[in-house]
Amino acid sequence: MSLPPDRIASLAEDLLSARDGGRQRPPLSDTEDGFGWDDAHAIAARIRTLRITSGETPVGRKIGFTNRTIWPLYGVNGPIWGDMFDRSVTQLDAAKATVDLPKVPEPRIEPEIVFGFGATPAAAMPDAELLDCIEWVAHGFEIVTSVYPGWKFAAADCQAAFGLHGALFIGPRQPLGSLGAQPAVSLAGLELTLKGRDVQAEGRGADVLDGPLQALRFLLDGLAAVPGETPLKAGDIVTTGTLTDAMPVTGGDRWQTEIHGCDLPGLDVTFR
Repeated sequence: MSLPPDRIASLAEDLLSARDGGRQRPPLSDTEDGFGWDDAHAIAARIRTLRITSGETPVGRKIGFTNRTIWPLYGVNGPIWGDMFDRSVTQLDAAKATVDLPKVPEPRIEPEIVFGFGATPAAAMPDAELLDCIEWVAHGFEIVTSVYPGWKFAAADCQAAFGLHGALFIGPRQPLGSLGAQPAVSLAGLELTLKGRDVQAEGRGADVLDGPLQALRFLLDGLAAVPGETPLKAGDIVTTGTLTDAMPVTGGDRWQTEIHGCDLPGLDVTFR
């Protein structure tokens, strides 16, 4: 870690204030000499503490930039992750819904695969044991946001700033076993179309680090490698990364997805 503890604390408070106030600030990689991954993890850990102290409850993680096809668009070369809290995660009652768009800077929508854990997963688990830890699977929309203007940043900037997480809307949950005898293969093989605002985007499960289960493994390995990181536990939720590029979203938009090759329903969500 190159930044002193008092600077880590100050930056954590400023990032949290920016998010809560709907304002933006320059990327840390532009303003802090020597800023790097250790600093980013330390800032994220401080933000986690501040949010817990304020009464928020951690409910899991989001993984970002798992889709290799979009790395050149954002100038990154690998994934990140961020905490999710109870105030930003919503379970939808049905695949068609109307919800409030969170008031965050430059919101974008991402279609993702979401896992819920009935048992505690570990990085070294064989695939069969890891799959047994997953109680349910769902398709969801993550709203991502950038406190850095114009979505211009380095990957470590995003790791520090909530993993770009704004909100998660989870569609109908179903048991992982409903996807068949090889759920990991089914999820990797799915094809998804996202439509809204005269825009159409397509993606595949395999675009996400070769599949959502592989994205989960990246997260488990990453958490195990960072000192002081909180491991995943039973009851946690993980959303595994966007299947298409993230699309700008505004109030009044209606976004729909169709999924083929995997027994998961698409979503039809209107944002107020």
